[in-house]
Amino acid sequence: MLRTEPAQGMQGTEEIRGNTLRVYVQLLKRGPSELRDVQRSLGLSTPSLASYHLGRLSRAGYVAQDQYGRYMVTGKPPAEILAGYSKVGTTIVPQLFFFSLLFSILVAFFSYEVLSNGSFVVFLVAVSIAAVLSLWYETARLWQKLVS
Repeated sequence: MLRTEPAQGMQGTEEIRGNTLRVYVQLLKRGPSELRDVQRSLGLSTPSLASYHLGRLSRAGYVAQDQYGRYMVTGKPPAEILAGYSKVGTTIVPQLFFFSLLFSILVAFFSYEVLSNGSFVVFLVAVSIAAVLSLWYETARLWQKLVS
């Protein structure tokens, strides 16, 4: 039997970020976990800090506690919490990571080809590098939301 508390005090999903988001992602990855497991796996300083974040998730209706005291994600993760992220196996990564990786490989390859053949196509290289840098910037920004 799962215990959930009514959603109150949360002002939408904008509150689910930083350590609270990390706790949510941890439960998504590992499944049902006890309070101390969450604390240790995320390196939180005290069990009460883990309890605080689990309580926020519970009040929002995203997490429930079973009869054994383990916390687990209730239902499918809401799209607004994980907007911009993809789950690959047990890992959650920014969706732009895949585009960043693809364009990084393409730019590296074509830049090498252009520069090694003696062709002078600085404009192509500059535009490509600018595109890759902007993609990596957005990827890092999403990743920062997940870990800070």
